[in-house]
Amino acid sequence: LGQGLSAGCGFALAARQNGYKNSVYVLMGDGEQQKGQIAEARRFAIKYSLNNLVAFVDYNKLQIGGDTSKIMPQNLKAEYMPDGWDVIEIDGHDFDKIHSAIIRAERINNPVLILSHSVMGKGVSFMENNAKYHGSTIKEEELYKAYKEIGYSFDLEKLKKLRAEFVPANHTEKKSDNFDLPVSQPILYTEKTDNRSAWGNAIADIAKNLDDNYKKKIAVFDNDLQGSVKTNAFQNVLPDNFYEAGIMEHHSAVASGAMSKDDIQVFFPGFGVFGVDETYNQHRLNDINNTNLKVITTHVGLDVGEDGKTHQAIDYVGLMRNLYGFKIIVPADANQTDRVIRYISGKKGNYYVAMGRSKLDIIKDTNGNIYFDENYTYQYGKIDIIREGTDGVIFCMGTMTTKAIKVSDELKKEGISIAVYNTASPTQIDIQSVVKAAETGFIFTYEDHNVGTGLGATISNIIAENNISVKLHKFGVSKYGVSGKSSDVFKLMGLDENTIMDKIKKIIS
Repeated sequence: LGQGLSAGCGFALAARQNGYKNSVYVLMGDGEQQKGQIAEARRFAIKYSLNNLVAFVDYNKLQIGGDTSKIMPQNLKAEYMPDGWDVIEIDGHDFDKIHSAIIRAERINNPVLILSHSVMGKGVSFMENNAKYHGSTIKEEELYKAYKEIGYSFDLEKLKKLRAEFVPANHTEKKSDNFDLPVSQPILYTEKTDNRSAWGNAIADIAKNLDDNYKKKIAVFDNDLQGSVKTNAFQNVLPDNFYEAGIMEHHSAVASGAMSKDDIQVFFPGFGVFGVDETYNQHRLNDINNTNLKVITTHVGLDVGEDGKTHQAIDYVGLMRNLYGFKIIVPADANQTDRVIRYISGKKGNYYVAMGRSKLDIIKDTNGNIYFDENYTYQYGKIDIIREGTDGVIFCMGTMTTKAIKVSDELKKEGISIAVYNTASPTQIDIQSVVKAAETGFIFTYEDHNVGTGLGATISNIIAENNISVKLHKFGVSKYGVSGKSSDVFKLMGLDENTIMDKIKKIIS
C-alpha cells in the first residue's frame, strides 16, 4: 500500500542498468494515492526518465471508509501531470480501450499513468459502488446471486474441498550465499579515522577495480547526504550507477530493495534515524520479498555530534533484529569496516551495517600491532577477543569497542584483568563465547544503544536460555540524549570510560 510505484521504479532502473528492453507495469488503487511515498516515486521516475514504467490506477473513487473525495480529496490527473508524467484516461471496463492504452503508453518516451475509470462490483447489482465490498467478502448465498447476475456457474463444493486439502509448499532449496562481484584488496588504515570514511573508500575502491562486465552489478542510492555518508567517491567513479533521490528515504528504501532483486548489489546508505527508524516498514517489505539489499547507516547511537536526540538512533539493533532475513554488523574501527564492506559485497541477502560519526583509534593488540590487519578476514558471527582477562569480560560493539579497550588497559594498571570481546554481529553470538566469558564470574555489556534491546538483550537471552551461571551488568543508553560533542554526551549519559571503570570496580569489589 503506497510502496508499489517505488518498487516499480527499482525494477525499471534494474532493467535499464542490465540493458533489458522490457517495460514495468505497476497496478495501484486510487485510495492509496493519498500516501506520500507515491509522490516521492513520481518525482524519482521523472528525474531518471523511466520511460519503461507504466502505472495503472483503478479509479473507482471508493476506499474502505467510502467516497475518496470525502475521505481525502484528490485530483490524480492534476497530481501526475505537473510532476511530468503523461496521463491516459480510459474506461476500465473496455478491454479494447485497455489494450489501446497499453500500446500507446509503449510509444511514449516518458513515465505514463493509465487512469482507469471503473465501477466497484460492476455487473452485480448489490455490489456496485458499495464501499462495503472494498475490504470484505460476500456471504455464500450472495455468491450464488452474484454469479447468476454475471452469467457464471461453478462448483462451490469442489472449491471448498480444494481449499480444505491445501498444503503450503515447503521451499527448502539451498542456494549459494555468494554474490559474483570482485571486491579487490583491502585498505589498511594506520591513523585514527571514522568508519564512515572507511565505508565510502571501500565501496569506491571496489567500483574502481571492476571491469566492464561487472560494473552493471553494483549501485548506490543516496538521500542528499553524500558528504556525511561518504558516497561522493563512488559517485565520481561510477556516476551512472549512483542514484540521488533527495530527501525521499521511504521511496529509496523500496526502490533500492526492488532493484537488488535483479542480480545487482545495491547499497542504501543514510543516517541511522533515516535509514532504519523512518524506513523500518519499507525494510520489512524488503525482507518479506527476500531482497539483496545492503543497508549502511552512519550516525547511530549517541555518536552523532551536535544534532541531538532527534538524530540519535539508539534503537537500530532493536528494530532490525525483528527482520528475520537481515544480518546486523557493527564494525569497531576503519579496518574492520573495510573488511566488512568487502565481505557483504560478495554475499547475497540482506545486510545491515551500522557505524557512528566520530573518528576512532585504530584498534591494536597488547603488543601495539594492528588487530584487523591485512591478514584479518571478517566472518559473520565471529567474536574478536581484543583483550584477554580473568576477572570479567566486556562484550561491546562499534564505537564502544575503543572505549572498552581503554577501560581494560586502565583497570589492568590497578590489578583488575578484564577481557574485551568485540561483538560485531550483536544478534549472532556463539554460545561457547558466552560460556567462556562466564567462567570469569562477571559479564558486562557496553553499547551505544538502548540498554534494553541491543547487545545486552542478546547476551541476556543466551544466558537465560542456556542456564549459564554468571553475574551480568548491562551498560547502555537508558534515556534520550542531548545535543553536544559525542564525548560530552557519553559522559553526561554515564557511558564514558572513567564512569564505566568506576562501575566495574564497584561491582567486582
